[in-house]
Amino acid sequence: MPDVVLHKIIFVFSGRYKGLLLNIIKIAIAAGLLLYIILKVNFADILAALRNANITLIAVTVLLAFINIYLQFLKWKITCVYLLDEKSNKKVLLSLFYGFSGGVFTPARIGEYFGRAAAFKDKPVIKIAVATFIDKFFPLMAVTGFGSMASILFMHYYYNVSVYLTGSLFIVTFILFYAAYVIVLDPRFWDSVLFNRISKSPRIKKIFDNLMVLKELDRHYTTQMVFISIAFYTCFILQFALLAAAFSGHFNFIHYIWAGNLVMFAKTIIPPVSLGELGIREGASVFFLHIFGEPNSAGFNASIFLFLINMLIPSVIGLFLLLKRNND
Repeated sequence: MPDVVLHKIIFVFSGRYKGLLLNIIKIAIAAGLLLYIILKVNFADILAALRNANITLIAVTVLLAFINIYLQFLKWKITCVYLLDEKSNKKVLLSLFYGFSGGVFTPARIGEYFGRAAAFKDKPVIKIAVATFIDKFFPLMAVTGFGSMASILFMHYYYNVSVYLTGSLFIVTFILFYAAYVIVLDPRFWDSVLFNRISKSPRIKKIFDNLMVLKELDRHYTTQMVFISIAFYTCFILQFALLAAAFSGHFNFIHYIWAGNLVMFAKTIIPPVSLGELGIREGASVFFLHIFGEPNSAGFNASIFLFLINMLIPSVIGLFLLLKRNND
């Protein structure tokens, strides 16, 4: 790509067209989410599933959604303070809900990166995208870590994998994740030969300058993010277990928690080709809960309601806030 074209693209993201870009993002999010709801959500099926479900367990799951959102807010607030020098709770919360709206109907929730930028008119979109990536990196590590361990146990108990292989896989998994944690905290990693070479490239120097915020990730920040992400992931898995119990009529919570980890891991490693990852999550939920002896309907309904409570409802709220937002 010629340098002139690249410079124009960067100028659009960071110059005087920032307001126009944010308006385009707002319109795209609104149109995409409305179309997504119309095409994908069958509320008749949801009402039918409620008739024989345990309403108390569903209500508890809904209450846990408030904790879920608070933990996401807390995690994003810490990242905004560290990387964006933004301390306004209102802006951080609005950014989070705008991100919900932008991410729910896009593959891999890529729209969340641009949705969150709508709350920060004074900051470059690419810098917010970098901060969003870092914010989402820690839950991803939690999903991968716990999902890997759940998968190893699943292979051991259901596919008769040797205990020696199981033990070896556990050791390798632990070493890999510990090494990743140590590397992220090591400033020498960000000053590596690779980064030094990248910084010398005039074509991507603008992008590299925004990546320099990675050097500010100290041990205090990383430790906070790790613990909050684990709490957020635990809350999410508990919601799945409660919904599985609500729609199956059984209370095998150990199996449901195990299945929840497997579903999240499968959703993470399978390429996100569908909108909102619908189909992947439901298929994995049906598959694993069926293996644990539960009816297919329980797996499907648990997954759909988890999506409805944690993603669709917050995204609709975010859409309302986004449309209501003025351009001051």
